[in-house]
Amino acid sequence: MKAHQTDFSRGSVYRNIMEVAAPMILAQLLNLLYNIVDRIYIGRIPKVGTTALTGVGICFPIISLVSAFTYLYGNGGAPLCAMERGRGNEEEAEKLMGNSFFLLLVTGVVLLILGELFYRPVLYLFGASDATFVYAREYIRLYLLGTVFVMVSVGMNPFINSQGFGNMGMVSVLIGAALNILLDPLFIFGFRMGVKGAALATILSQLCSAVWVMWFLTSKKAVLKLKISCMRLEAARVKRILGLGVSGFIMSFTNSLVQVVCNATLQTYGGDIYVGVMTVLNSVREICTLPVQGFTNGASPVMSFNYGEKAFERVKKAIWFVTAVCVSYTVLIWGTLRLAPAFFIRIFNDSPELLEKAVPSLHIYFFGFCFMALQFTGQSVFVALGKSRRATFFSLLRKAFIVAPLTVLLPRVANLGVDGVFWAEPISNLIGGCACFITMLCTILPELRKGIVGKERA
Repeated sequence: MKAHQTDFSRGSVYRNIMEVAAPMILAQLLNLLYNIVDRIYIGRIPKVGTTALTGVGICFPIISLVSAFTYLYGNGGAPLCAMERGRGNEEEAEKLMGNSFFLLLVTGVVLLILGELFYRPVLYLFGASDATFVYAREYIRLYLLGTVFVMVSVGMNPFINSQGFGNMGMVSVLIGAALNILLDPLFIFGFRMGVKGAALATILSQLCSAVWVMWFLTSKKAVLKLKISCMRLEAARVKRILGLGVSGFIMSFTNSLVQVVCNATLQTYGGDIYVGVMTVLNSVREICTLPVQGFTNGASPVMSFNYGEKAFERVKKAIWFVTAVCVSYTVLIWGTLRLAPAFFIRIFNDSPELLEKAVPSLHIYFFGFCFMALQFTGQSVFVALGKSRRATFFSLLRKAFIVAPLTVLLPRVANLGVDGVFWAEPISNLIGGCACFITMLCTILPELRKGIVGKERA
């Protein structure tokens, strides 16, 4: 495939965003298939599908923790690379990429060791019962063996996109997703490996994806190349990466925290069946938020580059475009979920008992879904423009300070029980989303207007 590069400094800013975002949305869709396809097939294992799916759901916080570190280094380093490219400093951009890669490798090895040592107490802490622990253990022990592959493929892909090669970034994900779709039924049903087969298919697919990413970033096609000489860690550079990436890290880490709290609370008030319901709802949410994440991630390098180049009017246009698209999409998907909730649930499991409990829970969980778009938009702008402290604060606000406490408290209010757990999400979307977006408007837009006026006077 020809490596098409988008010039972020020329042409319509809307077209620039779509050229990067379109393949990224497709890439995000394909990336989602890694875990979603696993859950679809696991939920259909004869006799034990519902229990096995619940067991894999117990592993979500651990998977979210691995993702948190990929966001820390990948989403921390990639916008900085784009800004340095905008300033014409490609040498510094390559050093930022090399440092990010080294951090991904070291962290992947550390997480593998810690996971193998402590998986048993951790899984029970995360809401496993004796019935679901067996399946959770089978899945997570194999998944952790591929931690380095996952971190390299997912964590380094933003560095391809930040250079304007959206189609190449898509291919890296396409390779892994296509393999996973093919290997899942073969290993799960053909070789009768069950849950182990799903995990093995995932890590083999991620290995192939990681190989592709490494090949491209070291090839002549890349503008910024991954070099051993650039992997030497420097404190100031690492601090910049961590400072910008910490918001994405906290968002994913707090997702992990919330999942733990939700599973434990649901186990108390509803048992394994409601832990299974939350597994399905989390999967539906991943599907529904994917286009928004892909779009905002695609817009990020465009905003970063133009901000670095001091093209503030183009940054302003990008912000309003992202806002309009994200809000419109989430309103549409909320309406779709209201009309056909059972369709989305049956993707993963068609058990009558689970379906009966999942439909009313879905209506609560996704109420006011459009407010989540405000969180994603505000967060992406803060990250793209290097406003790490604000991005970090609003990551913590929504999940750690709103969702987690409400998940514990609401079940005790007016005898809400399990419904209280599901109400925590829409309440946090309303409060956290509005706070993040309004703050972004009140702080970023005046800065951009000042920059535009300053340029006009000069």
